[in-house]
Amino acid sequence: MITPPNLKKGDTIAIVATARKNIDDNLKPAIDLAKKWGLEVVIGKSIGLDNNQLAGTDEQRASDFQEMIDNPNIHAVWCVRGGYGTARMIDLVDFSKFKNNPKWIVGFSDVTVLHSHLNNLGFATIHGIMPVNVEKASPEVEETLRKALFGEPLSYIVPCENENKSGNVEGILIGGNLSILYSLMGSKSQIDCKGKILFLEDLDEYLYHIDRMILSLKRCGCFDDLKGLVVGSFIKMHDNDIPWGKTAYQIIADITKKYDFPVVYNFPSGHIHDNRTLIFGKKVSLDVNDNYSILKFD
Repeated sequence: MITPPNLKKGDTIAIVATARKNIDDNLKPAIDLAKKWGLEVVIGKSIGLDNNQLAGTDEQRASDFQEMIDNPNIHAVWCVRGGYGTARMIDLVDFSKFKNNPKWIVGFSDVTVLHSHLNNLGFATIHGIMPVNVEKASPEVEETLRKALFGEPLSYIVPCENENKSGNVEGILIGGNLSILYSLMGSKSQIDCKGKILFLEDLDEYLYHIDRMILSLKRCGCFDDLKGLVVGSFIKMHDNDIPWGKTAYQIIADITKKYDFPVVYNFPSGHIHDNRTLIFGKKVSLDVNDNYSILKFD
């Protein structure tokens, strides 16, 4: 995997919308944070566009994103928020110039489309908070994003969970939002799990649908050659009048129990306030034992 150049003071980061609209005047905390780190900020043309749920048309969002990744004076692109819509514009984007001048693409949730697509092309990306999340983010969360952007050491120690499966492995970290990864199956953006360590998170889903999506990953062979599994937050889950009978973590544990790769649960990343930054496409070491789990980026 190719890692984009680390940021340095004086570099410029662009804020764009690839999915849901952002018409509110809510970017000051993110701009202030970037400036505190010594970065300049450019606001994309997609910010403020209003097309029902989306930030303008697919063409407008793709054009804005294209302009920012092609501009040699832009050193990172920070997606303003998730929701839905990135998959609608991904095929309109030409990454030929990006390949010669890669830069960090930052975000999570619906931005998983960009993570998976770019990881398939051989480029690392950053799974982290977005501008709309900055106001409620803790200093610890902000610091993990800064470290990832500026190329400083990044590692996590996570308390032990009952569902964990012990093991010690190394591999490239990939993944993102489970619902988005499920929606990409069969496309050229489909996740490639072979020899990788997979991260998953989700929110606001029915438990039976979590089962459906994890089962689909299994049936597609995603777990056959997987080296490890990191399970982040699965919050605001729903159930039917007749209960499914398992929690999201229990569903994942049940479907993956026949495999011998290590699994760590309740990793602090996803749709939670303690949304720690991950670098997809980067080699990591994962140590899951009876006392704690360590995820360390090379």
